[in-house]
Amino acid sequence: MKTSSAGLLGSVDPQLQAAVNASLDQVEARLREVVRSSHPLLTQAAAHLVEAGGKRVRPLLVLLAAQLGDSERAQVIDAAVVVELTHLATLYHDDVMDEAPVRRGAVSANTRWTNTVAILTGDYLFARASDLTAGLGTEATQLQSRTFARLVEGQIAETAGAAAGQDPVAHHLQVLGDKTASLLATSARLGALMAGVDGATVDLVAEFGEVFGVAFQLSDDLIDVLSDSEQSGKTPGTDLREGVATLPVLLVQAGEDPASRLLTRLLASDLSGDAPLAEALRQLRAHPAMAQAREVLQSYVDRARAVATELPQGSTREAFLALTDFVLARTG
Repeated sequence: MKTSSAGLLGSVDPQLQAAVNASLDQVEARLREVVRSSHPLLTQAAAHLVEAGGKRVRPLLVLLAAQLGDSERAQVIDAAVVVELTHLATLYHDDVMDEAPVRRGAVSANTRWTNTVAILTGDYLFARASDLTAGLGTEATQLQSRTFARLVEGQIAETAGAAAGQDPVAHHLQVLGDKTASLLATSARLGALMAGVDGATVDLVAEFGEVFGVAFQLSDDLIDVLSDSEQSGKTPGTDLREGVATLPVLLVQAGEDPASRLLTRLLASDLSGDAPLAEALRQLRAHPAMAQAREVLQSYVDRARAVATELPQGSTREAFLALTDFVLARTG
């Protein structure tokens, strides 16, 4: 599968885009190489999500950040592979926890094989990522370990829910920071580190990845409600049907007016049927919570743009800015 950054980066410098796309092709080839196992079943299961594709946002951040330094260093490609392997490993585990039948338009690994195979495959990909990270140096190894810890903490926090007296919206944003943004921040940091970028700029791209990561996931919250066709591998209303409390739902639940209370009851009801789900989507789309959710998303996009403007002038900075445009555009 040939990947391209065109959809995410828009009309940035063609030379930069060509360089990034060539590196993405190297990442794809390396991914297929490192997921191979001596056991045929594990090789097949590990290649399952690699072959399914995806936006490769995390490798893209590695490669973009590396453009601020010596992007030709061999470690840059392995860093991009590390973050994608880590991401894919979490997806295998997520599908088991969520009992998801489909992932990226294909039958999920836990459905095609078993939960046991899916869990072990996720473990295997984490191990392969750790093995590659060891070759990137002590700092990279520590960074990957700490990121892994944040990913687990985010999943636990989401599973446990907000504590008594804790603002559910603040809790949600923290979960997004740990579950999604932490790996995006690490992606940008690793790319810059491996390319020999100066410390101040390394910190800047990592900060961008952290804020951009929350914005990216918030846009998924909106897409689940607003889209009319499958986007990001999810059917509209998937989160609502599964009872996942996304930002718009949390904002409705926080409302004390009669309309919010009625909608809260509807959202808490059985939405397994198409008709009640469609009605819940209709009412949620018309609720002021959607505008509030957009404002929160916009605030994170604005913060990401502010960080990006501090990067050195040039086509790479423009590419980082283009990513923030993509996040807004994907919500319509």
